[in-house]
Amino acid sequence: MNVRGIGVDLVRISRMRETIARWQERFLRRVFTEQEIAYCRSRRDPVPHFAARFAAKEAGLKALGTGLRMGITWRELEVRRERGAAPRLELSGRSREIGLARGGQRMLLALTHDGDYALAQAMLVDE
Repeated sequence: MNVRGIGVDLVRISRMRETIARWQERFLRRVFTEQEIAYCRSRRDPVPHFAARFAAKEAGLKALGTGLRMGITWRELEVRRERGAAPRLELSGRSREIGLARGGQRMLLALTHDGDYALAQAMLVDE
């Protein structure tokens, strides 16, 4: 396995809480997929989970080396988590095309949140 890109991002949970309070559904539907929204809302306090997923998307964009350019949208990077399994960052659309063009087959992901911070690390790797 070779690393094709790496990214890390840190999000202040209180800032995410303020953003969601201000923009509500407009922000959530622009950034997160239906599955991500449903997962976060199933938690006692959804905001740390939204913050971790936002950090994951930012870290994924850094691993791709693109940011939100080249036609990539937020919802093309989706955090998925199956019960009992590590979360993963699934790419679709333009983000997937760019990842494959850079030699990456999948995106490894690590998430954590503690206190007022959520952190994500993403690695674009080949097989």
